[in-house]
Amino acid sequence: MSKQKNRSASKQANSDTNQGYVQLPIVCTADNLRMLIRKRAVRVVDVRRQEDYQKEHIPTAVSLPLAKLLQDDSPEKVVEILEKLGISDSMPIVVYDDTFGALAARVAWTFQYVGHENTALLEMTFSQWKSLGLETETKPNEFPAANHSLRLNKEIFADASYIESAKGQTDKILIDSRERLNFLTEHIPEAMNIPYTMLRSNGSILRDPAELKRFMENRGIPVDSEIITYCGSVGTLSGLAYYALKLAGAKNVKLYPKSFKEWKALGKPKEEFKDANYWDLSAE
Repeated sequence: MSKQKNRSASKQANSDTNQGYVQLPIVCTADNLRMLIRKRAVRVVDVRRQEDYQKEHIPTAVSLPLAKLLQDDSPEKVVEILEKLGISDSMPIVVYDDTFGALAARVAWTFQYVGHENTALLEMTFSQWKSLGLETETKPNEFPAANHSLRLNKEIFADASYIESAKGQTDKILIDSRERLNFLTEHIPEAMNIPYTMLRSNGSILRDPAELKRFMENRGIPVDSEIITYCGSVGTLSGLAYYALKLAGAKNVKLYPKSFKEWKALGKPKEEFKDANYWDLSAE
């Protein structure tokens, strides 16, 4: 980014601070989102397909299909997207999907990686929102462009070389969030399996924080350890696991966004259970 743009973005960030935006939790409730929408103090981001957004969406929501983001998710391009959506540095963002939160999690993590800390997941999917009889609209939304600075949060990112360097370090835990059978077929060496399906509950994309904390304790995962999550391809399922671990109280969590697909393409070592049986399918 140019020096002029960085100065402009810095000025916008200071302006944001003066606006007194609310700092969002990891997961935003429907009631809290409705209140923020009424106050016009939030940017709602719908990551479903464009055609689904056009049919109906949460009031004031803008459309950002995950596929569009993944066409080029370089930090500079993501900041450009934020600016086009009218999102400045401190503006609260709430992201939702209709796919149990996994797509929303990948987009939310990406925003936080480029420096937009004030990003949350909606506690429910769009279908659940509708089933409760909550407000929707059909008109597309656009907002004036804004300035947004780029401040990479490298503490939440991992790549293949980082995972290789973490091998054998007992204070670093690698989590594979794919379903059990996929994990058993092949996975990154030393990884532990926590299927994404075990993280959600009825009516919410994620379990209660206390449940998630017990979930970690039962698997011997200290909240003060460094945890790296990955899944099959683009970091959606592992994105959900990333937020589940954060909700459980883990402070140091990283996402390997290119996940097992890249790991295999690079010819990295794999582990598999050649003699796996029915009982191995249990994640307990």
